Amino acid sequence: MTVRRLSVSLVLLACAHSFAETPATKPAPEIRAQLTPKRYTTLAAEVGAKVLRLPFQEGDAFKAGATLVTFDCSIQQAQLGKANAALKASEKTWQANKRLEELNAVGKVELDVSESEVSKARAEVTTNAAVLRKCTVSAPFAGRVAEQKVREQQFVQPGQVMLEIIDDSVLELVFIVPSKWLAWVKPGYGFQVRVDETGKSYPAKVQRIGARVDPVSQTVKLTAAIDGKFKELIAGMSGRVMMTPPAGQ
Repeated sequence: MTVRRLSVSLVLLACAHSFAETPATKPAPEIRAQLTPKRYTTLAAEVGAKVLRLPFQEGDAFKAGATLVTFDCSIQQAQLGKANAALKASEKTWQANKRLEELNAVGKVELDVSESEVSKARAEVTTNAAVLRKCTVSAPFAGRVAEQKVREQQFVQPGQVMLEIIDDSVLELVFIVPSKWLAWVKPGYGFQVRVDETGKSYPAKVQRIGARVDPVSQTVKLTAAIDGKFKELIAGMSGRVMMTPPAGQ
């Protein structure tokens, strides 16, 4: 009888130990994410000229259409004036030849050449006017200056990077999750993200789901957005995404 009781006790103890080692739910993986701006771009010079004004410094906010860079384009302005003068002269010659042609005092070839000179002069005016419009750089969207790479009175070449700007009106999160989570994660799904720099948690919502699953890692990319305005949050901060799969997932 004593041996039988001892055997039963050992079986119960083993079962209890086995149950204690089996977790009720599988812990969620550690998911890291970084805050990124909604839109961002790099502005480069389209003309070779000296930077006259940079009204916005690093960190400054601006509205869409605001002038971010102004160049000293006195040479380009002079070239446009010269092209306009040439256009007026060619138009006068053409008009004179048209009157002479009515009197049979000028040849057809000479008249056609003068008309071509007018077209050529108009093209020069159009070209110089287009170049002159490049002498100011306007903001394509409202945002902030992330990095300033040139200074006032500095001469820049076409294609040289001048400013990096961001639209931080909405901060987004891009992160990777197991592809099997697609069974329950959908656009609009709400969750929390704990930001390292502030030590606080913030609400977020899934915006977009990646177009394909990585077959090797069996993961998929999600894009979410911070749900609300929080002045302490800026692009580049990072944190931990707190998403827990439902039981059985």
